[in-house]
Formats: sequence, C-alpha cells, structure tokens
Amino acid sequence: MLVVMHQWATEEDIEEVKKTIEEMGLKPVVIPGAERTAIGVIGNQGWIDDTPLMRLKGIMEIIHVTKPYKLVSRDFHPEDTIISIDNTIKIGIADEFVIIAGPCAVENYEQMMRAGEILTSLGVKIIRGGAFKPRTSPHSFQGLKEEGLRILAEVKRQFGLKVVTEVMSPEHVEKVQEVADILQIGARNMQNFDLLKELGKVQKPVLLKRGLSATVDEWLASAEYIVVEGNERVILCERGIRTFERATRNTADLSVIPLIKKISHLPVIFDPSHATGKRDLVRPMALASVVAGADGVMIEVHPEPDKALSDGQQSLNFEAFSRLYRDLTKLHRFYKNELKLSESSTLV
Repeated sequence: MLVVMHQWATEEDIEEVKKTIEEMGLKPVVIPGAERTAIGVIGNQGWIDDTPLMRLKGIMEIIHVTKPYKLVSRDFHPEDTIISIDNTIKIGIADEFVIIAGPCAVENYEQMMRAGEILTSLGVKIIRGGAFKPRTSPHSFQGLKEEGLRILAEVKRQFGLKVVTEVMSPEHVEKVQEVADILQIGARNMQNFDLLKELGKVQKPVLLKRGLSATVDEWLASAEYIVVEGNERVILCERGIRTFERATRNTADLSVIPLIKKISHLPVIFDPSHATGKRDLVRPMALASVVAGADGVMIEVHPEPDKALSDGQQSLNFEAFSRLYRDLTKLHRFYKNELKLSESSTLV
C-alpha cells in the first residue's frame, strides 16, 4: 500500500500516519518527493484494511499495490538508484557505462594476474571471476573456492581493481564479502531465499542475475527479498532466459532492459556471454545493449579461451575484448550525446 500525502501536509501529519501504520503492525517507509511525500507500507501478507488511516489529516490518496514487489518499484521509489563503489564507480547514471570483465572462473594465479594487468591497461575498473562455481554437471570444474578468493584478493591489491564474484550459499557470505566489492547471485540461486535474505544484511552491492526461466515479476520479487532486509544496493543483470530455441545457449531478452527501467528504479546491466553462449555473438549483443539502455555489461574474457576450464566457448580473448571495449565506450559516448541533443530539441 502507498499513502500519498497532500503537498500541504505537515511533519506532524506525516508522523501521525507513520505512527498509525506501526500500530497496525506494519512498517512505514517515507518516500520524499519534489512535489509531495508518500509513505510506503510493507510487512503485510495480504490485503490491508486502510480504515484506521481514513480519519487522518493530510492524506491525498491511498493506493493498494498488488505487485509481488514494492520497494524496488517506481511506485515506492520514483528516482533512479545510483550505486556508488568507493566514490570512484557509479552504476545507474547516464554518464557512465560500466564494463565488468574477466574469466568465468578463477583457475590459477598466473591466469588472473595476466587478466588483471591487461584489463587495467584498457581502463576496466571491475574484474569478475568465480571462486565458487555452480555447474550443471558435478563432473565440471567447481572452482578453487577459498584459494580462488585469495587469488582475487591479490589481483585487487596489485591492480586496484574492484571485484565481482559469486556467492552460492549463506555460509559463504562472510568469506566472500571480505574480498568482493560486489557479491553476485547467479541465475540458479535467484530464488535461494535464505541466501537473498542473508545478502540483504550486508553493506555491499549485490548483483542479481535473472533466473534461467524467471519472469520479470519473479526477478524483481527476488530483488525485493534483499531490499526489504535493508540492503538497497541491488544491481539487476539480464543474462538470457531458457526458451525452446537451442541455437544459442539462452535467448537474450534485451527488451527487458527498457521494461525494467520503466517499472523499477534499480540499475540493470547485460551479460552477453551467458545470454548467447557464443563468442562471435558477444560483440553485437553487447553493443545493442547500449542502445537498449543498459547501465553496463559483464563480459567473459580469458587469456586462452579454448583452454578455459569454464565457458571457453563464450569467452573473448584479450585482443577481441580490447576492440569491443573501445567500441562500447565510443558508442555509449555517441548515444549519450545524441539523447541529450534530442531532449534539448524537444524542449525547444
């Protein structure tokens, strides 16, 4: 439920509404705006009887929100959420297109040192690499686990890169957050609700990948599990969904990017590597995501893709990634300027 206050409502009016909501056994969330204040109501598991609120001063409108998510919707939070990492990287603003790159899995020290050196020289600020790897087959490489985290920590120390790495279960959260600047929830764990709740208690950004066959409502409801626990720093990642088509690993759903931008305030990035599963499709789909409005991309890059222990078929070598990084930067700059010109001419 959303309680919209009149423009002339006083602080005392707002406090009285908050107090009444708490007496109803619910939690009020104040949402200040340029023209009016709204108060979100969370904690209910069904229809709310709004009778106690009807008698209060200053209320303009009471809106019953029926979506399975509230705090991540624009109804409750009209302004874009911007996620800052150490005040050097901002995810969710038009002026920045964040490029995250690195191997699917941390395989050894030398591999990650080489990746860190090359990516830093290009201008990449965030490296990805899996220490804990959820794999479809139990016979596939499962990651170096704690040793992988130690290698990531060394890459971070030597090159000043920020680290994205996956966390698979609640008991891993403490170890992973010691190294990671962004904790990733993979597609297979999108509805691991115990894990989502645990990550809602940390003070670091969480990158939430869309599930293999998840609807938009299910995806946003998973984000809600994190936000409702107190961590509002969620980055959504579209990585393709499973459909009847087998020509690609998944079906890249670029249409979801502008859709999410319309209904949610959370930033959204695109993973063309998992979305296609084919390295020759990574470039065109990454470029397309800029025009679709993504806040960034996450791309798998490996020193020797054909020898990779995980997802080599969708990983770029450093030369191909270097060209793509350059072109993504150019396209984003051009498209951003075109949008500004378009907005200026519309205003005139």
